[in-house]
Amino acid sequence: MTRVSVVGGAGYIGGELLRLLTCHPGVTVAAATSTRLAGRRVDGPHPNLRGSTELTFVHPDDLQRSDVLFLATPHTETMDTMDRYRGLADVVIDLSGDFRLRDPDVYRAYYGVAHRAPGLLGSFVPGLPELHREALRTADLISVPGCMATAAILALHPLAAAGLVPGEVLVDGRTGSSGSGASAGPENVHAERSGAMRVFAPLRHRHEAEVTQATGLPARMSATGVPAVRGVQVLCHAALSEGVDASAVRAAYRAAYDTEPFVRVVAANRGAHRLPDPKILAGSNFCDVGYAVDAAEGRVLAVGALDNLVKGGAGGAVQSMNVRLDWPERLGLEFTGLHPI
Repeated sequence: MTRVSVVGGAGYIGGELLRLLTCHPGVTVAAATSTRLAGRRVDGPHPNLRGSTELTFVHPDDLQRSDVLFLATPHTETMDTMDRYRGLADVVIDLSGDFRLRDPDVYRAYYGVAHRAPGLLGSFVPGLPELHREALRTADLISVPGCMATAAILALHPLAAAGLVPGEVLVDGRTGSSGSGASAGPENVHAERSGAMRVFAPLRHRHEAEVTQATGLPARMSATGVPAVRGVQVLCHAALSEGVDASAVRAAYRAAYDTEPFVRVVAANRGAHRLPDPKILAGSNFCDVGYAVDAAEGRVLAVGALDNLVKGGAGGAVQSMNVRLDWPERLGLEFTGLHPI
């Protein structure tokens, strides 16, 4: 059995990693760390794991070597500890934002601090198998994209790869409250969040840099918190190249995703779920993508939806591990989602 450990196991992403990994037939969870909860049972902050594990948290300073190490650690802090963690595992999979961007100047512009390990930026392979599967097969350092970035990249990739969109895209992102993390501030308590649709990033959301980097399309992104716990949906507006019609768009999506295990093209003409809806994806590792074409105006709306904690985080990390270890990509990730919920 491959030994895996989770650093930052007490948060929502850490909990999802533990949920997926404790049920994964190829691994055994050697350790989960928490500074605050060291010595306490993992199923305290994650009661859904009762009966599935007897694991207790260890302090990060006491972490021992494992085969694969998952880092569910804070943005702008992970880069300071990467040298140590690289020595504790053969494969390190980082879920923070610190190694997603290749350009240190872009990182400073979007995260507000200088990158303190710029020499490592080019060493990480993006943990998005749909675009980087071959590189992931031999990658020892993997950086999982952000949740809204993953949805937008997968929604836009067919259009970008086929050259159907010549210029800027506008990305309208919506996310549930779990995207703020388990230690979110007072603006995310139930009394403030319930029923609200709050634009928390009106301009220059940091994921727009990831979308631009991955697709080659200049992206402008805003983000709104919506009254849901899980889920991300992105609406990506763009002009089409001259002469592009709906059949060309449809062909691009089919070419990109017909054989992908975790991307489903959803673009029906009618019905409540005719375009991607994150509600039916809760708990699953699927990203649904779809589109609507206005041929008269020469415009396209690309839509992506996923569970921010799974395909947009822990599930994407486990999928990347499966690719890296030459295992079936669906291993431990077969859950289809619930309907109704």
